[in-house]
Amino acid sequence: MTAFALPRAPRRIALGPAGLWLGVLILAVIWIVPFVFIVFTSLKSQAAVLGTPAFSPPVEFVWQNYLQALRRGNLLNSAFNSAIIAAIKVPAGLFVSALAAFALARLKVPYARAMLALLTLGTMVPIQVAIAPLFRIVLGLGLLDTHLGVILPYIAFGIPYQVFILYGFFRAIPSEMDEAARIDGTSNLQLFWHIILPLAKPALAALFILDFVATWNEFAIALVILQGQDSWTIPLALQGFNTQFTSQYGPLNAAIILSILPVLFVYILFQKYFVEGTFAGAVKG
Repeated sequence: MTAFALPRAPRRIALGPAGLWLGVLILAVIWIVPFVFIVFTSLKSQAAVLGTPAFSPPVEFVWQNYLQALRRGNLLNSAFNSAIIAAIKVPAGLFVSALAAFALARLKVPYARAMLALLTLGTMVPIQVAIAPLFRIVLGLGLLDTHLGVILPYIAFGIPYQVFILYGFFRAIPSEMDEAARIDGTSNLQLFWHIILPLAKPALAALFILDFVATWNEFAIALVILQGQDSWTIPLALQGFNTQFTSQYGPLNAAIILSILPVLFVYILFQKYFVEGTFAGAVKG
């Protein structure tokens, strides 16, 4: 009899730690290269920008570009407006979303799944579709060109995504904790504030970072609602600066660097919770 050899299974290539680090290094370089270009350009004079290679470091550091960006770009006032909006919107939006997610995930609410699905549909509504009716509503309420006029829409558009993430995180917390707390006479509000919220710190921190970045960089709603230059946020100030000084590359890139510093600070402050909180929100059950 002729023996037939079974086909060998293809060998799997194990990347190992070295391969993973190589992949991370390549991705880091891809992300860092544009940032290095912006930093170098922000420290060059106009003649150096036009007369030297793009990625060459500056021979002489022109810090005056940053002063011009602050003075002529009105960045301090715009940063103040963005900070006020983010400081109110982000905590308020997270608190409302956490309350809704707690009710849907931990309490016996009729049709909780249906309400969660309805809320999730809100993440599929493009902002551009809602701009026209949103403008009419804000105008009718007398909130045009005010901080509150953008804070309320920001909260409304942020709630669906936040509720979806927090719902999954709250569902992952063992239900035995609720039963033990209620035996001790804990109310629903006490359960939410003293037990569920402290356990949800990683998810809340991750959502805080994402929401802060989204609020700081939001452009479409702010462009329609905030029509006066004194009420502009950072993205509107950058657009105005780019329109007026489009050929002055040093101050323009300096303005970009200054605009991302608050976001970088918030990320560094909460980054240890970011990865854990992002993956902890996988929907359960």
